[in-house]
Amino acid sequence: MNASKFNLLLVDDEPDVLEFIGYNLRKEGFNVYTISNGKEAIALAQEVKPQLILLDVMMPGMDGIETCEELRKIPSLKNVLIAFLTARGEDYSQIAGFDAGGDDYISKPIKPKVLVSRIKALLKRSISNEDTLAAPVDKIQKNIEIDRERFLIIKQGKEIVLPKKEFELLALLYSRPQKVFTRDEIFSVIWGDDIIVGDRTIDVHIRKLREKIGDEHISTVKGVGYKFVE
Repeated sequence: MNASKFNLLLVDDEPDVLEFIGYNLRKEGFNVYTISNGKEAIALAQEVKPQLILLDVMMPGMDGIETCEELRKIPSLKNVLIAFLTARGEDYSQIAGFDAGGDDYISKPIKPKVLVSRIKALLKRSISNEDTLAAPVDKIQKNIEIDRERFLIIKQGKEIVLPKKEFELLALLYSRPQKVFTRDEIFSVIWGDDIIVGDRTIDVHIRKLREKIGDEHISTVKGVGYKFVE
């Protein structure tokens, strides 16, 4: 991986964290931008167009969850990866992060080599999935289309923009209608075997998809996984 091709935005209200993580990421060759609050992070992200944002959850003013929600509303940033950095390990915090549109959840403190590995794995997985989702438009059924270039679906003439991970999950299920994808298969394809995410991650993304396209299109096979229903 040529790290110099990637812009990373690090958002944290602790100067020591910005300096320490920023140093280690720059040492790997990444272009790193740092900022200490959510509001300024949104403006900077629109300027530098990062491929990945490392976002602290616990910040004064606009916290990381609120910042992520605002970032996901900006069309030019719809494909950016967002990984939360936090010292909090509670399950509800992770769920809130994924609900807001986050792609990964990294607990502090973390060793620099482990952090770099996680970031590279996220970026590689993202590139791989973009290559896989190459076909421009597919019809899912009579009243739904999936637009792979714009990361949205068209249902009964209405465009619905999906966060990157929700889109990739839907595209995976649709690739083989009626096939039951196990949770392990979904984790491997969408997040990668070397990415550690919480047990509720898939459930949160499935719930968000159902809210947007309807319960009838995604079926749960208890104890196994999920399938797309035509």
